[in-house]
Amino acid sequence: MKVSHNIDKLNYLIEMYKLSINELLELISQKLKNALTKEDIFSDEIKVTHLKRIDKVFGKGIHYYLDPSPPIKNKKSSIFFRKNSFGENLNLEAKKVVDKYEKLKLSISATQKIIGLKINRKLSNYTTKDIPKEVAKEVRKQLYPQFNKDKKVFLKSLIEKLSAYNIFVFEYIEHHNKSDKINIDGFFLKPNFIVVKRAKYFSREILTLAHELGHFLLNEEESYSVSFSNQKLSGVEKWCWNFAHYFLMGNYADEFELLPNSGVSNDYNWAAIKNISTNTHISEKSLFTTLLLNNKISPANYKKVSNEIDAKIVVFEKELKEKRKKEGNKGRAPKAINSPLYETLMRTAYYEGAVSEYDVIKNLNLETAKFEAFIE
Repeated sequence: MKVSHNIDKLNYLIEMYKLSINELLELISQKLKNALTKEDIFSDEIKVTHLKRIDKVFGKGIHYYLDPSPPIKNKKSSIFFRKNSFGENLNLEAKKVVDKYEKLKLSISATQKIIGLKINRKLSNYTTKDIPKEVAKEVRKQLYPQFNKDKKVFLKSLIEKLSAYNIFVFEYIEHHNKSDKINIDGFFLKPNFIVVKRAKYFSREILTLAHELGHFLLNEEESYSVSFSNQKLSGVEKWCWNFAHYFLMGNYADEFELLPNSGVSNDYNWAAIKNISTNTHISEKSLFTTLLLNNKISPANYKKVSNEIDAKIVVFEKELKEKRKKEGNKGRAPKAINSPLYETLMRTAYYEGAVSEYDVIKNLNLETAKFEAFIE
């Protein structure tokens, strides 16, 4: 069966995701005996089976390609039209996730206009000329929550603090069985939209959020992946890396800066690193990486302590897996931490008649039975 489709929309997606036609043909021809050709997908009519293969790549829904309306191509519609390149080389899945939240951002903006709600920036703008330690010290007074040893509780408190200063924070949860995984840990979209990926360890997610907060303060859109080996950071990325660490360290920053060079003679500063990590939620490996970036540990010694940390993690995860197996604990599906700012927006929009009960439940992933309690 063949149908007419909107070729302009297909070209729009190819351009937005920066794919070549040959790359798309390769993706949609997987497991086919005879590869699809340009003529197969760019003719006025296309087989529905081919269209389904295209949609497996872009995930827009078949109706998107059948809609005759022209695609909206401008800098407001997508970060991929605002930026030519990213610090991280985003894979296709990462681009799809960024686009998903870009659309959510536009939806939120439209809802704000409908109900007449203005969400203005409350924090100052900074530049890379500003000293990250001083900026962190200043911003920390407003945004740093009360420290809690429970990392998830601390993360939730930090998200609440950012919401109070009109910053949306969304947690993206990737299913562990998913074959194609995104290759970034978080990203920032102008003017006030931060997305962080749920990490295996909350310390990584906390660091990502602090890093993306740095991008918000600089008003520089970018994606981010926690790297423990890349020393070639751009000026913006290094500023955000340093800001994130100073923001989370607080009073421990001075102690960290005064550490001597790490080596065998002082046991690589292990005692101090463990203490700082425990009281800041910055992982030991991340702290050693900062020492490496600041030339306070040699690459050879860094590799040694890094391998030691990795070995401990492997043992810990193996023991945890065995413990859960014995207890018969399969674990519940994780649920994203909601942005309080988004909850307030949806609650207000519901009262104003701009969204339905279904919209609120779906967008906030609420249990139907908890809806009445939520809107009260």
